[in-house]
Amino acid sequence: MNTAALDYRTGTDGARPSVGGVRAGWALSGIVILFLALDGAMKLTQLPIVAETSAQLGWPSDSPTLYLLAGLLLGSTLLYAIPRTAILGAILLTAYLGGAVSTHVRIGNPLFSHILFGVYLGIFVWGGLWLRDAKVRALLPLRG
Repeated sequence: MNTAALDYRTGTDGARPSVGGVRAGWALSGIVILFLALDGAMKLTQLPIVAETSAQLGWPSDSPTLYLLAGLLLGSTLLYAIPRTAILGAILLTAYLGGAVSTHVRIGNPLFSHILFGVYLGIFVWGGLWLRDAKVRALLPLRG
């Protein structure tokens, strides 16, 4: 087996992605990582705005639920930030964001600003990974 194909930076044909594509992918991923890390940190610190917003979403702020959500979010984001575990992190973040979408649907929030926000983040997660990882591009090719 060709050892170049085992490198996460190369596709199945051994070709490296363009430098610009990798940089754009890391920039997009970096935005998502920073946003989700900040969101998780705010949940951990239990800021008043987080407790208030969580109560509006139906999550009791006086239970350990917010700590659990913060741990899941921060752990998944950390996995996403590490190149070797980025695909697992992206899958876990997709599941987490799916829960956020369903929560907003359940309480009847507006479609484009609230319900689809998790979808927008998911597109950023996978778009950044697609740009920076040739194996993801090989798995999910754009066909013209």
